[in-house]
This record gives sequence, C-alpha cells and structure tokens, in this order.
Amino acid sequence: MSDKVLIVDDEAHIRSLLEQTLEDLEDDHGVEIISASDGQEGLDQIRSEVPRLVFLDIMMPKMNGYEVCRKVKSDPAFAGTSIILLTAKGQEVDRKEGLEAGALRYMTKPFDPDEILAVAKEVLGLT
Repeated sequence: MSDKVLIVDDEAHIRSLLEQTLEDLEDDHGVEIISASDGQEGLDQIRSEVPRLVFLDIMMPKMNGYEVCRKVKSDPAFAGTSIILLTAKGQEVDRKEGLEAGALRYMTKPFDPDEILAVAKEVLGLT
C-alpha cells in the first residue's frame, strides 16, 4: 500500500503549489498526493484515506486547522498520521497552540519548496 500525503488548504493556488512541490514523491516513491479545500473536508479525507502526512492550513472555513489537528491527534486510529501546520500565522502564540494541538511541525508561509519536500521525505522515511 502506498503512502498518502494530504494537502488541506482553502486557497487553490497553495494546494497546487504544494502538489507541484511534492510530485517528485509520486514519481520517485509512489506516494499518493490528495487534497482538500477546507477543514471539514480535510478531516473527512483523513478518516477515509488515513494519510501518513498532512500539510494543514490553520485559517480555513468550516473547521480550522487547530480543530482538525486536535481531532486527529485524539483518535488512536490515526497514531501513524503526522500533521504539519503550514500557515501565514507566524506569531509564537500560534506556533505554541499548533504544537500543543499535536502538530509535528509548524511552518509558515511563504514556504520554501525544498524545505517542504525535505520534511515530507523525512516524515515518510524516504531518502
């Protein structure tokens, strides 16, 4: 079974940029890239697809990234799912809340595509 990476962001161009950034994982390692456009859709995708890695925006309609992260991290069925919050919210208080919600990492936009790819490879155990 191939690993899955879920991108959850309400901005289509950010989803597209992340998909382009991670396409090497699809080509080289068979990783499946999936996406969602709001917090509720993201949570539904996590429940149905059980991705190994989620890049999750915070400020989104229907459910924010903190809520999604808390729900996923409180459910033992998703113990193998790592969440990286990727957001424009760069304040220390936001970072602290994100890590307390259970995020593995807290990264800010604009992001460095090379760093995103490196983090994804690290989390998925790819070299």
